[in-house]
Amino acid sequence: MNKTDRLLAIVLELQRKKLVRAEDLADTFETSIRTIYRDIQALCEAGVPVIGAPGQGYSLMEGYFLPPVRFTAEEAVTLLLGTDFIEQRFDKDYGLRALSSRNKIEAVLPENVRHEAARIRQTMRLILPDKDTVSGKEKDYMKAIRHAILQRRKLKFDYLKNIPDSSGSRHSQRTAAPYGLVFVQSSWALIAWCELRQDIRHFRVSRMTDLSVLEENYEILPDFKLENYRPIDDRRLTVRILVHPDMADRVMESNNFYMEAAEEREDGLHMVLRVRRTEELLHWVLGWGSGIVVLEPESFRNQIRNEAENMLKRY
Repeated sequence: MNKTDRLLAIVLELQRKKLVRAEDLADTFETSIRTIYRDIQALCEAGVPVIGAPGQGYSLMEGYFLPPVRFTAEEAVTLLLGTDFIEQRFDKDYGLRALSSRNKIEAVLPENVRHEAARIRQTMRLILPDKDTVSGKEKDYMKAIRHAILQRRKLKFDYLKNIPDSSGSRHSQRTAAPYGLVFVQSSWALIAWCELRQDIRHFRVSRMTDLSVLEENYEILPDFKLENYRPIDDRRLTVRILVHPDMADRVMESNNFYMEAAEEREDGLHMVLRVRRTEELLHWVLGWGSGIVVLEPESFRNQIRNEAENMLKRY
């Protein structure tokens, strides 16, 4: 990064944050602290009102804003594709804001950049399969959840669990303190403190019904940060399967969440998967028919065999 680009980037960083240390700027731009000192001096001489607080860092004078930034065609395309994704995957409010943002971005682009960005966009498109389309109900729930998160209000909803409990029921009523929404495996999930489990849990929005926002407020756990949060991996059961060579490419393209390793051998594709319970893989394995053979554990082989026998009785 040359000096001119770095000076602009420093101003953007100061505009984005209230206070930034010289050490942090040096780490961000991979340069020395002495160079940062010279850059700050150059900005001040150019009329940028940078305020230095000894022992604390640098900040911009309140009320100062950098004039509009110019985008390259590639940067503009990146932002415009992002608005396409938001319009398709978020609720109606954000969808409308995505459309508004797209119009504003295109309006402020210089004519030559706008034409080049349009030419590049014609070579790529974000298309989501029908099965991945977010339903109207799910978008309404996401809107309600977003407001609940911002207002720190608890949620109550019925939830359809993936695996039945000991009584055979998959239905459960939950009251939860919503912490955030995450997009994973082509689905939206709510990260929340579940009062029933007394722990942080994940709830797929598509499996929620009768969602309501309660008047009761809550406090987020003091050490919780959504950007740093990673769920505990409690998948302790290893499953090994053999995939027929003719189906190996399609099975790999399915990108199964539980897959740990895959190795091509003479007899086919050997895959290793880790799950909490074999029920999590049962229907996936059956869906491939005779193209997949479970090697271990033996209990899962028996489970597949029993399910196949039950299917045979229906035909």
